[in-house]
Amino acid sequence: MLRSGLGSRPRFALQVIFAIVTGLVGAALLHLIIVLLLPEFSERDAYTRILAKGEIHRFYRLGEKPDRTGLAKDDPFVEVAVCAFDVADGPVRLTAANSGVPFWSLAIYDQSSNEVFSINDRTSAGGGLDLVIATPVQLTTLRKSLPQAISQSILVETRQADGYAVLRSLAPQKSFADIASQFLDKATCTPFEWRTRSRF
Repeated sequence: MLRSGLGSRPRFALQVIFAIVTGLVGAALLHLIIVLLLPEFSERDAYTRILAKGEIHRFYRLGEKPDRTGLAKDDPFVEVAVCAFDVADGPVRLTAANSGVPFWSLAIYDQSSNEVFSINDRTSAGGGLDLVIATPVQLTTLRKSLPQAISQSILVETRQADGYAVLRSLAPQKSFADIASQFLDKATCTPFEWRTRSRF
C-alpha cells in the first residue's frame, strides 16, 4: 500500500505539469489569435467606419442598406446622419434648423464610442440644434469672451479631441420624409471660426 501511494505521486506531478503546459500553450495560441485579429476588429468600430465615409466635419447620410463602410440606419422611420470631428485645433459647431420635423435627437461620442452628450428637440432651446463641442481649455477661453454668434449655443465639453456625432430625424409617415431629409441635409458640423481661435 505504501509503494502504491509513492508511485501515484510522480503520476500526479506529471498530470499537473501536463495541465500547466497545456494551459500555457492554449493561452499563447489565444493571445496570438487575438493579436492577429485585432486590426480587423479595430477597423470595424464606429469611429473608424465614419472616418471611412470621407472628410471630417461633414454630415453623411446613412442608407437602409450597409454601404462600403458597413454603416446603415437601423429604423426605416428614422433618418440618420453621422459626422466625425476633431477639436484639437479648435471647437466644432453643430447646427440644424428645425423646419417642422416631428422629432430629432443628437448623440455625441468620443473615439471609443462612449457617449459624451445627448440632446433632442424637446430639450433644446427653440427646437433647433445649436451646440459647440470643445475641450476644457477651449471652453474656458470661450467663456472669458463669449462670441455673440454662439451666445445661445449649448457648450459641450469633451476630453478627447476626436469623436463623432449621430443626428437622427423622425419620419413616422411618408409625408414627413422630405422634412426629415431636409433637416439632415442642412445640418452642419464645422470648425468654429473665431478671430482668437489661434489662442486654442
